[in-house]
This record gives sequence, C-alpha cells and structure tokens, in this order.
Amino acid sequence: MKQALLRIAGAGIVLLGAASTQAADRTVIQNKGSDTLVNVAQAWAEEYGKVDPNVAIAVSGGGSGTGIAAMINGTVDIANASRKMKEKEVKSAEEKGQHPVEHVVGYDALAVFLNSDNPIDDLSIEQLSKIYGRGKEYSKWSDLGVTVPGCDSDEIVVVSRQNNSGTYAYFQKAILGKGGKYRQGTLDMHGSKDVADLVEKTPCAIGYSGLAYATDHLKMACIAQETGGACVSPSVATASDRSYPIARPLFMYTDGEPEGAIKTYMDWIKSDTGQCILLNKGYAPIRDVQCN
Repeated sequence: MKQALLRIAGAGIVLLGAASTQAADRTVIQNKGSDTLVNVAQAWAEEYGKVDPNVAIAVSGGGSGTGIAAMINGTVDIANASRKMKEKEVKSAEEKGQHPVEHVVGYDALAVFLNSDNPIDDLSIEQLSKIYGRGKEYSKWSDLGVTVPGCDSDEIVVVSRQNNSGTYAYFQKAILGKGGKYRQGTLDMHGSKDVADLVEKTPCAIGYSGLAYATDHLKMACIAQETGGACVSPSVATASDRSYPIARPLFMYTDGEPEGAIKTYMDWIKSDTGQCILLNKGYAPIRDVQCN
C-alpha cells in the first residue's frame, strides 16, 4: 500500500505508514483530484463524518492530473478523476509500487455554457470543433450566423480549462478527436466555477464545464452529433442514459482493491445514500437509486 506521513500529536514523531493516517482512534483518508468532483467529494466527506465520526475524509481539488499524480506517488488513498488514467500513468504508478484500481462513482453531462444573451440554442460537435480546434474556421459569432447582444467585437471568447484538468482532456478527445489540438489564445481557467463565472459575465464567451456548475444566469447549448441534426440537452437523465453526446463517467482510483476504512467508505459512496448525495449535486448516479 501507499506511503504517507503519520504524525502523532505531541510526540514529535513522524513515521512512514499507510496513506490513511491514524491518530489515536481516528483515521484520515486522503482524497484529492478532479475539480469536477470536488464539491460532491466534500459533501460525501461531510456526511460520512456523521456516519462514522472516527473517520475523517481530507478532500482537496487541483484537477484530475493532480490527483492522479498523487496516486502515482503514493500520497493519497483515493484519487478523483473526470477522465480515465492514461496507460503511461498506470505504468508509472506500477513502477513506483502503486496498483491503481478504477471505480466509476457517477456520470456527468459536460455542459457547453453560453452567455444568457447569446441567441444560439444548439450547437453540433462539428461546430464546437471549429470553435475550439486549432486551425479551424470559427473565430467570430457571425461565422455561426448570429449577432450576440453586448459583444461589439463579434470575436468568440473561447474559455477552456487548464491542461491538468480531466475535463480539458475529455473535451479535447470528445470534440477535437484523436490528436486534435486546442486553438491558441483560449482563456484557460483553473476551476469549473471560474469557467461558469467568466461566461456569465462575458457576452462574447463560450465555455464548458460539468453540469453541476450550471446556474440560472447561464445558457446551456443543446448538443447535436451532426450539424442540423436532432440535439440533446444536458441533464442528469441524459447523462444517465448516455443520450447526451458528451456525457462521461466520473472515477475514483484506489491503490489496489480497497480494504478496511477505505473499502467501507467506497461502498458507502456507491450505496443509495452516497449516490443520492451525488444526484443532489447535479450528477447522474451509477444505477437507479431510491432517495428520500
């Protein structure tokens, strides 16, 4: 299992041990990664503290790449990711004695946000590729046949995520295709909320983020596989049945099959209780659940 620092209060002793740190009778499970998952991970952690007060879940974000790097280095018990680990990442982990095991804990509709004044209601994968892809065609809203109120420059302000984000990686693959590159000059935001906030305040902007970051002050485009084809709106239901073109699974990775407190916590996340918390945060559960 992973190595992490175990600090015994008052004794001034630092020992190497399991990454789930135990102080007296309390276990601390280290959980890091995806910005998409961080809000629900915090909600899980808070609620689980009521279920088992002897277990604390230390949650931090930073992006899927950050969580996966921590898993590779053996400094977390659970890495959150909104994309699958790459083969080279798994290999790197194995070389360092870690054995990542993948757990699907929910599904997300990756929403395309527009400013509320933007007249566009639907977009296709092809149109998104032409907006976001390097060397593609669309740089002005008039290229899509619209005039956006308040966007005097007509320039499309293309909002993206930083490249350590699983959302960035998933959108790149789903929209730009294998080997596709983002256009230069995108505004790369550290977090999903930053994307939503910028698009809300910027008439010329377009951005993408998890459905859970949608607000009443943003428009979400209905997405079609082909230009002129039928579109599907992002929702928990369309993420659940995968009818939304850019729905994706959400992952947690553990070092080997989880045991002890980590297994108990992972089982609770996948239970109706844990999945209902996920549903209430705007994500789709891994199966049908009964919620109060």
